[in-house]
Amino acid sequence: IFEYDLKKIIALSTLSQLGMMMFSISLGLYELAFFHLLTHALFKALLFLCAGVLIHGAGNTQDIRSFGGLSLNFPLVTVCMNLANLSLCGVPFLAGFYSKDLIVELACQYSWGIFILLMMFICLSLTVLYSVRVTYLSFVGPYGGGTSISVCESDYSLVGPVVILSFTSLVSGPILSWLNFPAPVLIFLPAFLKWGALFF
Repeated sequence: IFEYDLKKIIALSTLSQLGMMMFSISLGLYELAFFHLLTHALFKALLFLCAGVLIHGAGNTQDIRSFGGLSLNFPLVTVCMNLANLSLCGVPFLAGFYSKDLIVELACQYSWGIFILLMMFICLSLTVLYSVRVTYLSFVGPYGGGTSISVCESDYSLVGPVVILSFTSLVSGPILSWLNFPAPVLIFLPAFLKWGALFF
C-alpha cells in the first residue's frame, strides 16, 4: 500500500492473489484455486504489459509519483490497465469476478468462523485499496513532473498485445468457468454475506 514503484506494486499484488489461491486450497477447493490461477495469469500479464508501456512512455521511470495525469497521453493503455485493475478487484462480469467471487462465496457457505471470514474480507478490501491508489496516482492525480511520450500508443508492437490481452481479460472468466465447471454451483448465503464480497 505504501510502495511507489509500479512494477513492485504489481508484483506484490501477485503475492496477494497467490494468498487467495492458498486460501482456496486450504478450504479444499483445488479446482477453484487452479481456475483463479488461470484467470489471474491473463489479467496480471495485461497489468505488466500496461506497466511496461507506461514506464517506456514516461521516460523509463517506475515511480508512480512522477506519473500523474497520464490518461490524457495514454488513453488506450489507461482503459486497458483499468480493465485489468477492475478484474483484479473482482468487479462483476470481468475475469477475476468468476474465480474470486466463487472462492469467497464458498468460503462463506462453509462457515469457517467469523475471524477467517473477516480476514478474507479485509484482504479483499486491501486489494481494492492498492488498485485504486495505483490508478489515481498514475492516471487521475496531479501531474508529477516526469517526462511523457505519447508516441508509445502509435507503436502497434507495444499496444497490439495489450489490446489482445484486454479482450481475453473480458471473455476468459465465463469461458474458463464453462470449461472447468460443467454444472453450475449452487450457493445458499444470507443476504449480508452475499453482498459482502461486492461491498468490500
